Formats: sequence, structure tokens, C-alpha cells
Amino acid sequence: MQQASALFRLLSDSTRLRLLRILAQDRFNVTELTGILGAAQSNVSRHLGLLKDAGLVTEEREAGFVYYRVTDRAVFPTGEPLWTLLGEHFAAAATDRAVKADEARLQEVLRLRKENFETHGDPRQLVPGRSWAAWARALGHLLPPLDVADIGCGEGYLTLETARWARTVVGIDRSDEVLERAKALAGRRRIVNVEWKKGDLSRLPLRDDSVDVAMLSQALHHASDPERAMDETARVLRPGGRVLILDLRQHDQAWVRSRFGDRHLGFSSGELNALLDGAGLTDIRVQVGASKAGDPFAVLIASGVKSGATSTVTRPSRVAHTSSRRYA
Repeated sequence: MQQASALFRLLSDSTRLRLLRILAQDRFNVTELTGILGAAQSNVSRHLGLLKDAGLVTEEREAGFVYYRVTDRAVFPTGEPLWTLLGEHFAAAATDRAVKADEARLQEVLRLRKENFETHGDPRQLVPGRSWAAWARALGHLLPPLDVADIGCGEGYLTLETARWARTVVGIDRSDEVLERAKALAGRRRIVNVEWKKGDLSRLPLRDDSVDVAMLSQALHHASDPERAMDETARVLRPGGRVLILDLRQHDQAWVRSRFGDRHLGFSSGELNALLDGAGLTDIRVQVGASKAGDPFAVLIASGVKSGATSTVTRPSRVAHTSSRRYA
């Protein structure tokens, strides 16, 4: 009776139940679990330790990482009946808000694994030296020297990657704290062709016609006024310059508002097309950049070109634009 009491006390904690539900789907390390749960790493480690001590979770070591997964059902405490009970609970809780948020973040972790070319123990996938970072830098060799603005640059990771092939880069963000971290990272990497400026998407600290490329990577859904932000982006482009947007496709994960400060739950292809068209850009392209079955977050890539003649764009109204363009 004491053993049963201790087991059910262990299972009475919602965080530990969430961990078991996640680990029943795949193995994860502590860093990944921290991101999925949105909890402190020390807290996640403590709960994992308790679950491991109780025989509910086991750990595997590989390539310097420790991965956790649920114990095989054959040796699960009390055997199959307890797992059946937990499985029924997890199925019944599938529509719970916290569970749906966990599932969305879990799918994001799995997507990142795939994009990072990780093998996860499958030797058939092992190709030494293969990485998306290397491919991105290789493609940069095909580009001419350009002046680039990274709008909503955050901590500057994309800014510094761009600096490898650009002539100059301006990283713009509204947070002093974030910009300081970006500057420190640039200093550690000894990158000198980047200038950091504080500014908002709706009022960029750049002159008219001053950059060849304006990038907004996962920034537009933070804009209070996306139309104003796109007008500003077009303003700072030189004639013939190009805007490049990477942003989330429209989704229903409302929890991102409180956790990440998102103002918009992504955009449809048509909405991005309308924003670019309304800013006077031409040669507009919108396509899916990354998506994964079961993952509520997909990335759209959009681009447009500023016409050769410099002009001031005036939006006649905020009526949704229509287009016959087909989207991927």
C-alpha cells in the first residue's frame, strides 16, 4: 500500500504527467524538454530524476547527450495496467490548452532536429560535415556584395550570418537588452561590418533608398501595424532592391501571444501578398518555406522588388487585396 501511495503521489503532479505524455512519443534531452514545457531546466531535471527513481523513465547516453524516454511497458511499474490508465488519460486530455501547447512545441523540436540534419541514432543518416548552416553560407558565395537591413534582428544570429556575404548589415531591434547581446556576439565572432540600431518596425532608423535587401525573419507577426511596417521597409529599399520575409503561416496557437508577445497568429499567403503589393512592390513571390505533418507552425517565405522609379506609396484603403497568383 505504501508503494502504491508513493506512486500515485508522484503521478499527482501535472508537470510530471506532461513529461510522461511527451516522453511516450519520442526520446528527448533536458534542453528540448525545457523548451517544450516552458519550465526552468532545474525544475525539469528534478522531475525527471523523480520519474527515473520510480522506474517510469529511463535514460540513454549518446554523443555526449543524455536522452530520456518512458520505460518499456513490459517493465513498467505494475505492468501494462498502469500504462493503459495513463494512455487513456492522455487521450482524454488531448484538447486541453496546456497539452495542445506542449504538442505544438514538441513538433517544433522535432522539426528543428530534422532541419539540423541530426541522425538520432540512425547510422544510415550519418553524413559527416552535412549541415544547413554550411549550405546557407555556401549560397552566400553566389551573391554580390550588398547592403542589408535585418529588421527585428533579435539577438543577431541571422544578422551575423548575413554579414559573411554582405558588404554592410544594419541590425535593427526595439530592445536595448537584445541589441547589447547581439553586439557582444558580434564582438566574440570579430565581425566588424555590422551596425546596430534601436528602432521600431513602424519607424525605421534608416534613410530612404539606403539598402539593397531588407529582411524580416519572424518579425512581422510582432508588428502592431504590419501595413505600416511594410511601407517603411519599402521606403528604405533602393530602387531594384528586394524585401525578404520569413514568417509563420496562419495558425491557431494563441498561447504564443503571452509567451512570445506575438501580435498576430501568422499570416496567410494572400495576406503576405497583399502587404507586399500594397507597399508598391512587384515580382511578388510567396511560398511555403518549411512545414511538418502534425506541426501547427509552418514557415512562409515572401519576397518582392521595389520598382526602378523611386516613389512614395500611399495606401488608398485597408481593404484586403486579391490576387490570381497561385501559391505553393
